[in-house]
Amino acid sequence: MSVEKPEGPGVIAEKLGAWIADVHASALPDRTVEIARLLLLDVTGLCIAGRGESYVRATLQATDPGGACTALGHAGSFSAFDAALINGTAAHGEDYDDTFEGGPVHSGAVVVPAVLAACEREGLGGEALLRGIAVGAELMCRLSLVAPRAIHSAGFHPTAVIGALAAAGGVAAALRLEARQTTSALGIAGSMAAGIIEYLAEGTSTKRMHAGWAAQSGIRAALMARGGFDGPRTVLEGKHGFFKAFAPSRAPDFSPVLETLGESWIMETIAFKPYACGTMTQPYIDCAIALAERGVQAEQIRDIVCEVGEGTVHRLWEELAVKHRPPTAYAAKFSTPFCMAVGFFDRKAGFGQFTEARIHDPAVLALAGKIRYVIDPDNEYPDNFTGHLRATLNDGTVQEVRQPHMRGGAREPLTGAELAQKFVDNAQHGGWNAALADEARGWCETVFGEPALGTIARFRQ
Repeated sequence: MSVEKPEGPGVIAEKLGAWIADVHASALPDRTVEIARLLLLDVTGLCIAGRGESYVRATLQATDPGGACTALGHAGSFSAFDAALINGTAAHGEDYDDTFEGGPVHSGAVVVPAVLAACEREGLGGEALLRGIAVGAELMCRLSLVAPRAIHSAGFHPTAVIGALAAAGGVAAALRLEARQTTSALGIAGSMAAGIIEYLAEGTSTKRMHAGWAAQSGIRAALMARGGFDGPRTVLEGKHGFFKAFAPSRAPDFSPVLETLGESWIMETIAFKPYACGTMTQPYIDCAIALAERGVQAEQIRDIVCEVGEGTVHRLWEELAVKHRPPTAYAAKFSTPFCMAVGFFDRKAGFGQFTEARIHDPAVLALAGKIRYVIDPDNEYPDNFTGHLRATLNDGTVQEVRQPHMRGGAREPLTGAELAQKFVDNAQHGGWNAALADEARGWCETVFGEPALGTIARFRQ
């Protein structure tokens, strides 16, 4: 029995498929290439940093050795699917990976592992890697703007569900699939998308695997499409499509996906995190550090009230009693009060601030317990991530601090030196010596010009 397929110009996946099939690395803007390179650098450092963590070791137990692909920082080789799962899980595991204001979504931890593994599997070179990373990141950012906040509100993780589509598009670009095949890859990936945010309840690790799961799903979708498996062309806008399933509370607006597509690259505005925790907490940490640097002591503070965007409350502020005393070190990364408190004391929020010792530190918990929120109806979230605190001291005086944007984003990018230091710190955390870390950093700088990716095998250690 034949199935009548919809006709006309309104099929979004077909338009995306035609665009993806026509992208050439040589025509990419310089800034797009630079952001793709920084995504590769950031993800590589994070994969190394996470190589010995318990959740990565557990993920390794779900894989089989052998294959053509590299899990960065691990001996041996793996299938493309397993390598993408391991690398994606490690890259996203500490919530230290890039973010996109307006989504928010984490592109690098999904797209880089998917495209890297696909290119290594197929014996492709740096040009294909660049093309795939750029396309996948662009697709992920644009799709995140279709129904802002609605995916989170439905209980799903945007990075996880949108990530499957973005990874499929990025791999399709790297493999040079035809437009029709790419459209099917997107359609297939829609049925592979998954990832609920119930990890928030107990601070468990499922969010950590979302990027890796999406990455390996994207590879499978693209390879199945190349083999002739078909997927629905109406995967995005259809009656039973992606946004109907994952964002039912909001009518999708596809104009951000198609407007200027092929003319401008919004992935150029991807932000790189200065702190290893939830995205929207970052400007609040800056506020807490600024308060401490004014000479205010924790014992002088009576209470702190923060103005926040309503869309951030259910993930980063509630239940407030739990956020005041996070049950696990991972849960602490999604507690704005804890992140602010530890930032106040340490002037940073890296790997060392999210440990079992710190979540039981009496001074940190005492300060976190003084922090609460009020909803600001004019807050710009998710278009802009801002921070604010109003601290009332014991003597009745008030100190107020505002952070107008996220450091590391388009409004205040991290410097090249800051990003390089982040990479070095992550590599050292993962147990690599300075020489090996420097070699990996150099590889990230030059790999887009290499004819093949075989040199990555040196990082299987």
